[in-house]
Amino acid sequence: IQKNYKYFFSHNLVFKWKTCSELCGSSCMHAFIYFSGLLDEYLQKYGSLIPVHSDDIVEELQGIFSEDFSQPHRKVMVQHLIQSYQRSSGTAMVKGFRVNYKRHVLTMDDLSTLYGQNWLNDQVMNMYGDLVMDSVPEKVHFFNSFFYDKLRTKGYDGVKRWTKNVDIFQKDLLLIPIHLEVHWSLVSVDIKQRSITYFDSQRTLNRRCPKHIFKYLQAEAMIKEKRDFLTGWKGFFKMNVGRQNNDSDCGAFVLQFCKCLALGQPFSFSQQDMPKLRRLMYKELCYCKLLL
Repeated sequence: IQKNYKYFFSHNLVFKWKTCSELCGSSCMHAFIYFSGLLDEYLQKYGSLIPVHSDDIVEELQGIFSEDFSQPHRKVMVQHLIQSYQRSSGTAMVKGFRVNYKRHVLTMDDLSTLYGQNWLNDQVMNMYGDLVMDSVPEKVHFFNSFFYDKLRTKGYDGVKRWTKNVDIFQKDLLLIPIHLEVHWSLVSVDIKQRSITYFDSQRTLNRRCPKHIFKYLQAEAMIKEKRDFLTGWKGFFKMNVGRQNNDSDCGAFVLQFCKCLALGQPFSFSQQDMPKLRRLMYKELCYCKLLL
């Protein structure tokens, strides 16, 4: 904690420290000292404070000091302290921060797409999809976000090598993110039920997507000599799912669809949960595992 005394000499932080003492008493002054060190730890762990919410700080402080920091005036103070910390430490981002997982490398530019209402990029979509797949590796196969566009433009020959090391017909569930223009949606394939389902948080239906996937499955079954999978497929289904009320959360919805489908969980989230879920996904990417 000693190294964090440098922050106290910022006019903003000295003011906040005095105000903190007036509002909360001497115990809160000790909490303030701990607070700065805690934010330092978050910054090193996540590369930024993007996934950190004031409720996280309140919970941490309550655990350390055995006091109720959830009172409104104390929560407001925590929010002010976070803002002061960010001002005193510049952009509050660690230069050169990286997350490495298998072949994936996420930079702060990638992780920052999870902030606010930014559009998620392919790097975030693909690494998170792999985390979903690796949480149930025997049951789920997640296709790279570039798969569908390659299939759509090049046909089966353009993607036939993408599954050379995996037998998709031995899986229970296939997850295929669809990125068309500036919108993300999802096609899922239930291998056992032989059904193809389309998920879109804008509640539109692009019938070409499931049809392309169906043709791909037939071609793959022929090449892999899985002729039992040439027949028995049911019609295409469109699921009525939670609806986004902006133009930026489609990627976040798709990743949550993937997670819930893979883990057999209900879609118990909506638009209002997206800020919290974006922060959670940021943390999951940094930990390189799903937080269940």
